[in-house]
Amino acid sequence: MKDMSRRSFLQSSALATACAISSITPAAAEAVPETGKPSPIKLGLASYTFRNFTRDQMIGFMKQLRVTDLNCKDVKDHLPMDPAQEAQAIADYTANGIRLHAAGAIYFPKNDEDDIRSKFEYCKRAGINVIVAGDPTPESLKWIEKFVKEYDIRIAIHNHGPEDKFFPSPFDVLKAIKDLDPRIGCCIDVGHAARANANLVEAIHATGSRLYDMHVKDLTSFKSKESQVPVGEGILPFREIFQALIAIKYKGFVDLEYEIHPDDPMPGVIESFAFMRGVLDGMGYLEGSKASE
Repeated sequence: MKDMSRRSFLQSSALATACAISSITPAAAEAVPETGKPSPIKLGLASYTFRNFTRDQMIGFMKQLRVTDLNCKDVKDHLPMDPAQEAQAIADYTANGIRLHAAGAIYFPKNDEDDIRSKFEYCKRAGINVIVAGDPTPESLKWIEKFVKEYDIRIAIHNHGPEDKFFPSPFDVLKAIKDLDPRIGCCIDVGHAARANANLVEAIHATGSRLYDMHVKDLTSFKSKESQVPVGEGILPFREIFQALIAIKYKGFVDLEYEIHPDDPMPGVIESFAFMRGVLDGMGYLEGSKASE
């Protein structure tokens, strides 16, 4: 009963914070005095969260969320592979103050030089320097390494849990890349990693300087992919995750990838950002300010 009361309190607090956040106008937000230390944790969004919504709709949602950093994917019209359409998307993001810090997940299912080069070109055109790679085959890694060197674009291999035959957990990624160019690293998906029985804090420390992106979600069971809930309602240790990221001096983004309720994700997305901001606030940090480089 005590745990349930605590969870109900946390959920109510997160939702109340979210409502307050969504009602603040830009002018009012600028007037709020800043307290606490600038947060070394940078929160971003994976555009897959809004896969059923157009780019314009997603931009509107991001303004409500006060999120300006995007891990963009070729889904809907978010960041099309076609160069002309891609250019228009980039122009729209720039006009709305949204920065693209990563692309993906981008898949590398075959050992094909032309296919792999086209994906590096796609990211180069967008000015993106991190590719979140989904399930690259071991055979494709030699071409990926070649293009990492040529384009100076980092690869963050995304672990996909027990169903992933190559990279269930971040530790499997590390084994595969240990002798490759250091610009080939990891994107830790905390939900999938937890389902693969990876200790998340240990995985962050083991990955260290080769952690280039992070996807976050929450679960109520480490055994079920379908148990995803808004961040803060599950059992993942977010304070410990943030502490580990700070300990390794992580410079990348923590991207919310909310995969449930695709037709109405905003309530859960609002709650998730409110919870993460609340955790950082409880740690003495002011989320949203630029950390010292």
